[in-house]
Amino acid sequence: MTATDEQLATSASRSRPLGALYAGNARSVMQRGWSATRSTNWLVIVSGFFEPIFYLLSLGIGFGALVGDIHTSTGQQVPYAAFIAPALLATAAMNGAVYDSTWNVFFKMHFAKLYEGMLATSLGPLDVALGEILLALLRGALYALGFMLVMQALGLNLSWWALLALPAVLLIAFGFASFGMGITSYMKTFQQMDWINFILLPMFLLSATFYPITVYPDAVQVIIKAMPLWHGVELVRGLTTGDVNVGMLWHVLYFVVMIVLGLILTTRRLRALFLD
Repeated sequence: MTATDEQLATSASRSRPLGALYAGNARSVMQRGWSATRSTNWLVIVSGFFEPIFYLLSLGIGFGALVGDIHTSTGQQVPYAAFIAPALLATAAMNGAVYDSTWNVFFKMHFAKLYEGMLATSLGPLDVALGEILLALLRGALYALGFMLVMQALGLNLSWWALLALPAVLLIAFGFASFGMGITSYMKTFQQMDWINFILLPMFLLSATFYPITVYPDAVQVIIKAMPLWHGVELVRGLTTGDVNVGMLWHVLYFVVMIVLGLILTTRRLRALFLD
């Protein structure tokens, strides 16, 4: 048991009803997860940071030399590397958040039995949900910050609006993390967990990541525009290229709704699994 685990255990002495939703102590859950991640999963974190950079160097810089300039969905002409870089930034945030809110949560739920111990204390399901989601959000933020520095060094941030790309990426990570944990609570086997990668891969490839959405038929475009990553890509791409317009608020609203629904889903599932 780590020091942070002991802190969680001592909170049992506080007099709160077992079924309380929130004890205001999500920070302890997050600190415990961060301590465990630093000591055991640092290599996974490093690999997740470099993966989008390799995509950028190979496709954006290498293949981009052959492609030249490309038009965004609003008709703006930008270098190919500047076109895919914000998409990879949004994808990096998604991957970091999804890994922590799915595979890590799956292990803690079914093998470590960690949440049962947490919810035996004064912590409520919303504390656990927020703590785990904030941990995933921190990972997504680290990926995003590092990748943005690489973009700046390569001259791929074409506007001062790019400063807002970091909070936009945090919004994206929050949305994926809140929903990811709720969905994982329904998973019982590793085979079922493979469906997460099955969904993420086509979403990564099709969400206007490497080419404009206009290359698809209209019917396919409707499906793509329903995907959360497409909204994230369009939001970040508009900020890094300076193509800012009022319509981008719809992308923000999409993730706000996603966060609220994800928190509700996750909290209810934790309560149903461990408290009812």
